[in-house]
Amino acid sequence: MASKTLAIEPDEPVIDMAELGERLARRRAELGISDADRPRNAGTRRTDSKTALLKAIKDVGGDW
Repeated sequence: MASKTLAIEPDEPVIDMAELGERLARRRAELGISDADRPRNAGTRRTDSKTALLKAIKDVGGDW
């Protein structure tokens, strides 16, 4: 069910999120930008539960 406050104009373009992601990935590749080049959140305001979650992810070999 759509939001009652949602007002889409008939001529307003619809953004396909999968296609947008592909375009962004291509553009980053063209520019030589990798995930390592993008700044990460310093995490100075993380809650204890978020810190624990990220540690658990890292402990099982994940990379958040």
